[in-house]
Formats: sequence, structure tokens, C-alpha cells
Amino acid sequence: MPLTTYTAGQVLTAASLNANFTFAASVGGVVQVKSTAKTDTFTTTSASFVDVTGLSVSITPTSATNKILINVSLAINGTSTVNAVQAVLLRDSTQIAIGDAAGSRTRSTVGNSEGAATEIQTANIMFLDSPATTSATTYKIQIRSNSSPATSFINRTSTDSDSTGFSRAISTITVMEVTP
Repeated sequence: MPLTTYTAGQVLTAASLNANFTFAASVGGVVQVKSTAKTDTFTTTSASFVDVTGLSVSITPTSATNKILINVSLAINGTSTVNAVQAVLLRDSTQIAIGDAAGSRTRSTVGNSEGAATEIQTANIMFLDSPATTSATTYKIQIRSNSSPATSFINRTSTDSDSTGFSRAISTITVMEVTP
């Protein structure tokens, strides 16, 4: 393609630009981003999965062929050495990003065993979902304690002593609509 030079004061039009440039095909990219940060604490003794209050985000995809990239950072802890905190990622009321069924094992997205009383463990989740909709879609986290009445915690240690050796943390959920 020949190089075209323009002089000062010359008006460039779409036609003159298109005659001198070629454009690459569109490639995937981020269309929109939504995020929620939970800075307060959450506690449950439930042996069934329950919503973590304040840890959900809604997004309305602009195209049914687009995908949603979900990124979760979950600060978790549980009481007793027999309590494993288990968490699942949901699209509306449907569990997604869960392990295969195997006997009586609980299908979950992530889980942990109780750490030290001063320790908060971070579980990170990244999952690419295909909701195939242009309706508002909510992504959220649910947790459970595997041995009720043991307790599971979000954003705090199990003992939560008022001392510098004990922390409070943040959990986040971010969703991005991406084009294929």
C-alpha cells in the first residue's frame, strides 16, 4: 500500500482514511465489569449451603453468545479440626464450577479445613461461564459447615480475639462480560 502524506489544514474523511488503512477483524475483549466487596463478617453453623450475605453481583449480558468471567477471593475459616468449610459458586440458583460426584462426598467449588485460631485462609476461584442469556444474572457464593454445629466464618478468624494478632479480611466477587 502506498504511503499517503497529508498537509497541514487538510481535512481527513472516513473515505480517505479507509483508502489508506486496513482494519483487522475484531478480537475478544471485555464488555463490562461488575464487582462487590464484602468487608463485614459472616457466620454460619448450617450443614446445608447458605448464601453469604452481601457476596453477590448481578450482570446483564449484552449478547447471549458472550461469556462471563467470574473471579472470587474468599476469606474463610472454621472451628474445630473436624470442620471443613465448603463453598459453592452459583449462577442465580444453579451451582456452577463444582467437582464431580463421588460417593457421598459434597460437590463444592472450594473448601478448606480449619487453620490456626489466628489464621484466615483465602480461597480463590476463577471460572468462565456461558450463561447464554441477555437477562440479569446473579453470581453468588454459598458456604456450609461439614459438621454442624461447628461454625464457618467469612472475613474473620474463628476466635476473633480483639488483638493485633487476629485479623479481619475482605472477600470479593468480580464478574466480567467477555466476547468470544
